[in-house]
Amino acid sequence: MYPLTCVDGYKIPTREVVYVIDIAPLARGPATISSDQKLSLFDPTRLSSGPLLNLVTEHGNLTCARVYDAGNSIVCTAGDDGSVSMWDLRNDPFQAQVVRLTDNRYPVSSLACSSTGFSIVVGTELQDYQASILIWDVRSTPTPKHHYVEVHSDDVTELNFHPSDHNILLSGSTDGLVNIYDTRVADEDEVVIQTFNHGASIHHAAFLNDTEIFALSHDEKLALYDVAESRETGAATTNFGDMREILNCQYIANVIPKADGAGAVIGAGTHDRQGFEMFHMTKGQEWALDRDNSVGLPGAHSSEIVRNFCFYDEAHTVFSAGEDAYIKAWRPT
Repeated sequence: MYPLTCVDGYKIPTREVVYVIDIAPLARGPATISSDQKLSLFDPTRLSSGPLLNLVTEHGNLTCARVYDAGNSIVCTAGDDGSVSMWDLRNDPFQAQVVRLTDNRYPVSSLACSSTGFSIVVGTELQDYQASILIWDVRSTPTPKHHYVEVHSDDVTELNFHPSDHNILLSGSTDGLVNIYDTRVADEDEVVIQTFNHGASIHHAAFLNDTEIFALSHDEKLALYDVAESRETGAATTNFGDMREILNCQYIANVIPKADGAGAVIGAGTHDRQGFEMFHMTKGQEWALDRDNSVGLPGAHSSEIVRNFCFYDEAHTVFSAGEDAYIKAWRPT
């Protein structure tokens, strides 16, 4: 393991228990959402100075955020009241919210955005015997252009767009299924073009490249599937199994695909050893895990869970967000 050093950090100042739920890299710096219902933007060189922006969201309970346009620092948030907000973090706090969508009344459990497709997508929890996927075109009316109610039978826990085709969408659910959609199709009976049965509740899923996806279950089982390959059973092309055993960890925070499609980084944590390691998953002739050259965050967020992590490659910096109310910056020594 190659250890990084924690060079900066910021803790949300509160007497209450607050989690930093997620973190995402933007041009202006890392943005976080936290369980005190706030969306915050930080200077990547001065975390300890506190947020550049600290915006109170109005979603009942803030559940998720996704980057709409990283270069222009535009982010979307959503929550339990079903609403979705778009924020331009270049603006002052009073003008930061530029779009608010309120046409959904079900709690939002997942979110995806595509600036090239002008699209915002939410997945909802199962309520009234249905879990929904709603798609908005942000250029048009606040009414969703598509509303699918039969594609999953339980909470929709993950949504991601294809890396090069903004019409293709992936979803994952606690029903164990990962679906691939052509969002140009309005007919719900025709919109799903492929389905993979992971066999366990989906925690994370996304495209690794144009033709391959990963699925990670809530019980930390990881498998890869080929969208381009015709397999009658939809079987996994690579099945890694329980990552807790493979990586000697207690949980997987996330699997972050590389932008060039050459692999992904798996973030694995331990409570009792107060550690967090990042492992590269790369593809030669076959997909493989590099367990001998991991990058570690010693001490991590003490015994608390690391919710997510992100990179600023040019600055050689990793940022992590945890359930200890901290956001931390890590660099090589």
